[in-house]
Amino acid sequence: MMLARPFWKGIAMVLHNPFTPSFGIIPPYMAGREDLIEELSNAFSNGLGDPNLSTIVSGPRGSGKTALLSFVAEEAASQGWISANTTAATGMLEDVLDQATVAARDFLDSLDGKKLKGITIGQFVGFEWDNETPRSGNWRTQMNALLDQLAEHEVGLLITVDEVRVDLEEMRQLARVYQHFVREGRKVALLMAGLPHAVSALLGDESVSFLRRARKHALGRIPDNDVRDAMSITIVQGGRAISPTALDTAVRAVDGFPYMMQLVGYRVWAERPASKEISPDDVARGVELARREMMEGILEYTYRELSKGDKRFLAAMLPDAKDSSLADIAERMGVKSNYASQYKRRLLEQGVIGEYQKGYVRFDMPSFREYLQTQLEG
Repeated sequence: MMLARPFWKGIAMVLHNPFTPSFGIIPPYMAGREDLIEELSNAFSNGLGDPNLSTIVSGPRGSGKTALLSFVAEEAASQGWISANTTAATGMLEDVLDQATVAARDFLDSLDGKKLKGITIGQFVGFEWDNETPRSGNWRTQMNALLDQLAEHEVGLLITVDEVRVDLEEMRQLARVYQHFVREGRKVALLMAGLPHAVSALLGDESVSFLRRARKHALGRIPDNDVRDAMSITIVQGGRAISPTALDTAVRAVDGFPYMMQLVGYRVWAERPASKEISPDDVARGVELARREMMEGILEYTYRELSKGDKRFLAAMLPDAKDSSLADIAERMGVKSNYASQYKRRLLEQGVIGEYQKGYVRFDMPSFREYLQTQLEG
């Protein structure tokens, strides 16, 4: 099953570029994430007790985490839920409360005795209340008042948090209060996403051990068949065609990476947007541009976060054409296998490498091998 979002509305839009390489924008097709989205969708209809209502998603940069959060929020809305979507940062709790209040305006008659008259959008979101008085109580108390109002209308609240981080007290406070919401049988859901090492650090914090019982999903590579189907359908629905040879080249360049799929598609389409068919030459030029942008937008930042030991481990993988055995890597590093295993775990958490058979790893981010070679030679 391919999950689609219509993006064309008539003949005037057929030549608009349908690919979406901007971070967080929902692509026309959520390729390779159908099973996870179906689980989360079912959770909204099942309601209280479904374990998927508390879910944590991890993945490297460009794996589609933010787009997934946005897609699931839309799915929740289609089932009568409202959502408050935030990023882990100072002020996130107030942001959740304000967003939830705005989203609930069609369902709430009053909150703390104040009737909502209107909303003003300027540099900040402002609220205009009859008989305006300051909000009272702490964040949990204020959220309880809002959830009570939603419950009267059987409306659920989904809270999504992107870029989770353990060093933020508000992040830990949200997790602790959410635990009480669940215990009280409130119609709430929490969907969080972050880089693998950030998620691991959060789950390791004793103060939010409740989160360890949440469902956990790692966003991995998308199978080539799903990439091929998504790109082909997107192009055809956009009003153009692509030859099988050109499509195969594009799929190989994507290498199962969601952001790369949108980036390759966007650049390939943009080569000759007025042409009815995307040619192999269009793909060759578009792929080259996409690889450059991938290096600047994803690989450079990932490389900066690597420790010296991480880089030594990765450098020891370069002599192998594809899979590298941990024993060979340790020998090239001049260390014992158990020492090398520490770096293997770190790099697996960061999504730089993948382990597809026990004791063997390979580069998991498209073009990272080439990028690493360039950095080491420089």
